[in-house]
Amino acid sequence: MPGPTMFLPPPRARRGAALTLVFAGVLATGAAAGAWSADARDGRKPTDARGASRTAARSAASAIGTGGVPRPLDHRTVEAAAERAERDGKSGSQAAADEITRSGDRWSAVYSAREYEGFARALDGAYVGVGLSARRGGQGRTEVDSVRPGSPADRAGIRPGDRLRAIDGAAVDGRPVTEVVARLRGDAGTGTPGAAAPGSPVRLGLQRGGRSWDRTVLRERLSTESVAVERLPGEGPGAMTVTRIKVDSFTKGTGERVRRAARSAGRGEGVLLDLRGNSGGLVAEAVTAASAFLDGGLVATYDVHGSQRALEAAPGGVTRPPLVVLVDGGTMSAGELVAGALQDRGRAVVVGTPTFGKGSVQMPTRLADGSVAELTVGHYRTPAGRAVDERGIVPDLVVHGDAERRARTVLSGLGGGS
Repeated sequence: MPGPTMFLPPPRARRGAALTLVFAGVLATGAAAGAWSADARDGRKPTDARGASRTAARSAASAIGTGGVPRPLDHRTVEAAAERAERDGKSGSQAAADEITRSGDRWSAVYSAREYEGFARALDGAYVGVGLSARRGGQGRTEVDSVRPGSPADRAGIRPGDRLRAIDGAAVDGRPVTEVVARLRGDAGTGTPGAAAPGSPVRLGLQRGGRSWDRTVLRERLSTESVAVERLPGEGPGAMTVTRIKVDSFTKGTGERVRRAARSAGRGEGVLLDLRGNSGGLVAEAVTAASAFLDGGLVATYDVHGSQRALEAAPGGVTRPPLVVLVDGGTMSAGELVAGALQDRGRAVVVGTPTFGKGSVQMPTRLADGSVAELTVGHYRTPAGRAVDERGIVPDLVVHGDAERRARTVLSGLGGGS
């Protein structure tokens, strides 16, 4: 039986060693008072139910605060359904998926052992992809935000600022950044993280100026660079120098890298914590990242089967540099946890657009055939008690265009223009 709040990826430890706040797009969750292990995670996004290996049933009844909460699934019910199916010579994972579909919970899902290992690898800081990141441009367009040196995208001549028109023939304009990333990695459609093997092809439709072209590149296994730190000089007389900390996801080691970056900000400088497009990750790492800017205290509360628990920041974070957090609709789960904590604690001004809204807690159960069912067991709230699920974090300053420039203006104001 799974432990009360714990969850570990399948190959490395028994079921029940670390709870997940599953957030969309990829993966999820936390570490307070010994209640969370470093392997807790969040971050998968709902996908269409396809095949025996998974379901992510969508239901309006799953909305929190709009009149309905999906019927909680007991892991024993799912295990029993899978075992009965196996005895009858049927698919146990499909039987488990059917139970989830009937529950109306779009966040619970069934994954094959191979798919689940893909999650574990991603959280360890490795993934299969082409080495580019995407951003939302004007008029709903999708643009290349950055290209990793030496990556397949780099070798194909793709540059930051190029418009990404399509992936494998599917138009991506207007699609969430997280969905675009999933397609680049081969996760979309089937919803199978880790399903695209190194060497698998992906056809990209691109545009630069008036030129449009298609280019097929081969995915490779890449290591995750989840944190990028840049020191930005002030723009104009008296403008504040800014340490920009861009966090793409909360994989292992991310929290400590954020802590080091926060401590590197000089006197009279500001910190811009950029969580736009952050797809979540290990909540232990998210709590460590929040702790970098707090001197102890509450980060979030969560309930599991009706039991209330708390995630606490470690003492000793930097509390002097003015702090602005950038968010958007691609900021999910663990990213929302950090943004909500810093906002509620009065430590940061949050700038951007409302976040995704993924605040439910999943716990894994291994089935007899080796597949894994992740079942919703509860939800987390910000320090002020705000629910995140289906609501997201609403910025203090809602900005739809040039959010980073506005964020730097806010930072200068917080620092008194010095």
